[in-house]
Amino acid sequence: MNLILQGMTTERATIDRIAAIADAQRVTATKPNVYRCEGVHPSAALKARIEVECLAARLDATFIEDDRKLSDFKLVAMDMDSTLITIECIDEIADMAGLKPQVAKITEAAMRGEIEFRESLTRRVSLLKGLDASALQRVYDERLHLSPGAETMLAAIQAAGLKTLLVSGGFTFFTDRMKTRLGLDYTHANVLEIANGKLTGRMADGIVDADEKQYTVERVCTDLGISTREAIVMGDGANDLKMMAVAGLSVAYRAKPVVRAQAHIALNFVGLDGILALLL
Repeated sequence: MNLILQGMTTERATIDRIAAIADAQRVTATKPNVYRCEGVHPSAALKARIEVECLAARLDATFIEDDRKLSDFKLVAMDMDSTLITIECIDEIADMAGLKPQVAKITEAAMRGEIEFRESLTRRVSLLKGLDASALQRVYDERLHLSPGAETMLAAIQAAGLKTLLVSGGFTFFTDRMKTRLGLDYTHANVLEIANGKLTGRMADGIVDADEKQYTVERVCTDLGISTREAIVMGDGANDLKMMAVAGLSVAYRAKPVVRAQAHIALNFVGLDGILALLL
């Protein structure tokens, strides 16, 4: 296999030291701050040691077959909050009502898998009752930012002909705007109920939880006439694990430990475009 080492900055001495630990046959710089260590035979013990070394050096390390290509895939499915974008939208909406600490605490617990997502979202949305709906636009205009490397990644995968799906436990107010802004093919999220210009504290339709996320990936793959093994799925929280589990390649992006442990790839330091360095 290849071991791909990448970071926001790299020192060749550090790369060579880690490559020696991996007993790599050859080390090649493929892009700025990206190195391919070839001929590696990973064991569980080696993977654990490389992970410790790379976390200390602020490097992302990925063991991957040397023949994996972007053309192996036909779909990229992404979570939105804290994956495609840097914020948790519901936390920022709550901040408009002075409730961010309470809501963020529930969000964090849910993303770690400590609270069932459906329950956590219902509780969080209920706290927003009575908030002026204009707060949603303020969050979009003032606080929503794309994650580093998002536009570069999307440009590359779209140029390669892959379809894109944004599936979120967040809200259609934001996914609809992301679809238009980024030229995404499919989106699916929760609908916040609004009456007389105010949030009611409820959602208008069913909840997009872990099961619904998985179903959405499977449905879109069926619509495209492809296997879920031809999908790359990216996420950061526990409610992403089910859709990541059916993917041919799962990517934990700056994710919670429970997600990093189960994903094929973990990107902790580089941007979303780090996925491009892994696929020839």
